[in-house]
Amino acid sequence: MDIKEVKKNAKERMKEFCILCPECNGRWCAGKVPGMGGAVSGGSFQRAFDKLKEVKIAMRTLHSVVDPKLECNFFGENLSFPAMIAPITGTKFNMGGYVTDEEYSNDVVLGAVDAGTIAMIGDTGDPNCFQVGIEAIKKADGKGIAIIKPRENSEIIKRIKIAEEAGAIAVGVDVDGAGLVTMKLFGQPVGPKSLDDLKTIISSTKLPFIVKGILTVDEAKLCVEAGAYAIVVSNHGGRCLNETFAPAEVLKDIAAAVGNDIVILADGAIREGIDILKYLALGADAVLIGRPIIWGSIGGRQEGVKITLDTLKSQLYQGMILSGADDVNNSKTFSRILCTK
Repeated sequence: MDIKEVKKNAKERMKEFCILCPECNGRWCAGKVPGMGGAVSGGSFQRAFDKLKEVKIAMRTLHSVVDPKLECNFFGENLSFPAMIAPITGTKFNMGGYVTDEEYSNDVVLGAVDAGTIAMIGDTGDPNCFQVGIEAIKKADGKGIAIIKPRENSEIIKRIKIAEEAGAIAVGVDVDGAGLVTMKLFGQPVGPKSLDDLKTIISSTKLPFIVKGILTVDEAKLCVEAGAYAIVVSNHGGRCLNETFAPAEVLKDIAAAVGNDIVILADGAIREGIDILKYLALGADAVLIGRPIIWGSIGGRQEGVKITLDTLKSQLYQGMILSGADDVNNSKTFSRILCTK
């Protein structure tokens, strides 16, 4: 099996939920939430894609970089490259139901380990989705991260304890899920979090804590103040609020403001390895992969997830050679490769 076969299978199996457009830009699936698209007109999804597309890499081949270093360490784990799997749930109402939530969770958590990296499991209105993700983390001997919706603090802390018991390496909350349609459909209360809320939640655990869904410098600074280990610069795949900024257009300012104080992950519109290189050049320490992993699971199950990650890794490796970037751990290596229109 190769990446072409994985995508071909996924296209046949997802049917009206995703047709794997030649350019996955959020236009065909606009408004399909639940589903694979972005909220309302799909503007936030489309902007995330378009703004990342505008970032261009300066190709350089007069240098001595022939074997760039991709290995890195996050959350105490050695990773084969600076990419992890984003938390995604709801296979039936978001992906068409070819795989169950249990199957998907196993595919992504174990497939990530096969590829030398880590998957995040998600939370939604259906409590089964979080639980099967936790069970997948147990199967992987704790090599996974649990991301929880912005529920009442007591509910978040309850789920943090469940993740701790499963041996998860980190936990977090995707605060940008505060108005998520799928949560409303299940009658699950979610909402914004104050600085005091964050401090309370973070202080409830000794695990590294991630705040996912940051798009402004001021909120990135609040996460530092609250004691978070990492933030994810993300607009939730454009699925919560229409007409938001794109991660790629705010990341550089956020990195300049807090890059020395907190780990910065970036999420949004990554479709090939060069997109990872762009986010690293803009200031991210690592990235999260979303929709391509769905195709990997549905198109090739656990093996398909590994193939998807290995393909992205290989593309990143080639991109680093052709731009003169020698080490993903050295931010200075990216200072000369970035151009924007």
